[in-house]
Amino acid sequence: MDSGNRKNPNNKGNKRFPGHRKVGRRDFLKGAAKFAALGGAAMAYGCGSGLYGSSETFSLRWQEFFKRNYRLMSQEEKDVTVRRIERLAKLKRGIDIQVSNRGPIDGVLFGYAFNVTRCEGFMECVAACVKENNLDRRSHTQYVHVFELAHGEMTPELGDGKYFHEVPVESHFYMGVQCFQCDNAPCVKACPTKTTWREPDGIVVVDYDWCIGCRYCIAACPHWGRRFNWNRPYVPVEEITRKQHYLGNRVRDKGITEKCTFCVQRTREARLPACVEACPTGARVFGNLLDPDSEIRFVLKHKKVFRLKEDLGTDPKFWYFID
Repeated sequence: MDSGNRKNPNNKGNKRFPGHRKVGRRDFLKGAAKFAALGGAAMAYGCGSGLYGSSETFSLRWQEFFKRNYRLMSQEEKDVTVRRIERLAKLKRGIDIQVSNRGPIDGVLFGYAFNVTRCEGFMECVAACVKENNLDRRSHTQYVHVFELAHGEMTPELGDGKYFHEVPVESHFYMGVQCFQCDNAPCVKACPTKTTWREPDGIVVVDYDWCIGCRYCIAACPHWGRRFNWNRPYVPVEEITRKQHYLGNRVRDKGITEKCTFCVQRTREARLPACVEACPTGARVFGNLLDPDSEIRFVLKHKKVFRLKEDLGTDPKFWYFID
């Protein structure tokens, strides 16, 4: 019997705090051995020179390992962290990136509406999202999925999300699906480490560096909004989107879940999400739900709107409508 599975009589609950990273016995021993080796090498070769290419790289990666959960950081710690990430990108990939940590804008609650009568299934939205959000090119990871459905069907489960033919198809319509940024998000409740949460502007975000890859959020989400990195994502250096947000389109790592954030790196700078900007038919509407003069409010007031699986009570900030 593996001694790691035996109960510890001195264990009185193992209470876990929000943001605490759970580490298994095997991972702990591997990590301890690794950092013992790194520490010895650092002393022998000048703080890691030769292991990570330079003592500066070693030092920065060491600081990254011990940084706190984003929600627990002070503004000064956030500023230091993004500067460190920018410097590591320069040292490791030879590229200059700009990482923002801008918070929610006061008086803004983002909402999204999708016109099922206008979408013709071209998928420019998918391509734009992949490029903007530095998604893995090898596994063809997508935040946005477009389903082709026959008239009379109104749920994506009945549609084809992997069609490869000329569009639009007669007697069919198209429905886009992505993270719905729910007010009452099941994924947030399911996360055991509290590494995902809802921001005041309505965006459900993830601190990717604290995700343990348990995939509880994927199981909890009823809207197909989460993706898991089974392999280390690959994005050619020349294709990396350089303007990034700490909670958005940074290049993620293997073994974590990720999701659409309404392009937080764009929308918090008063720009449209990439999918909305790329849509050639004007089927996608995005805006501030708190602004009575916004286009999203006009749609909600004057169009026939509905939301998927409203009976679940997740209160998504994503509507569908017809002309």
